[in-house]
Amino acid sequence: MFQLDYMDHSPLYEQIKEKIKALIISGVLKPNERVPSVRELAQSLTINPNTIHKAYKELELEGYIYSIRAKGSFVTPINAKRNQARKDDLLLEIDKLVLELAYMTIPKEQLISRIEEIYSRGRQRGND
Repeated sequence: MFQLDYMDHSPLYEQIKEKIKALIISGVLKPNERVPSVRELAQSLTINPNTIHKAYKELELEGYIYSIRAKGSFVTPINAKRNQARKDDLLLEIDKLVLELAYMTIPKEQLISRIEEIYSRGRQRGND
């Protein structure tokens, strides 16, 4: 499914969380699709199941996955109301990035062009 970078200074649970988010965002993992169980992923990555559990817990808090007792964890379908808080958080992150890039004198047109490019790539993936 993916590999961890043991030379990376970020915690393993964060790497797992980010890699699963990337699989969801890119459309590799579809809405309501089952993600590997904690035990399965821990065995395939040869790490402690508690590390996987922590990553899954954060993914659930962020609204990327949901769990059903005795069934497993699944990719959460997009729901505008449920995701509003996360959208607000991400927009605040964009605000910070844009302000920093403006401070670094990146032209507004370059930022707009970059956003349009990324957005169109994301929309294309969503239509696959």
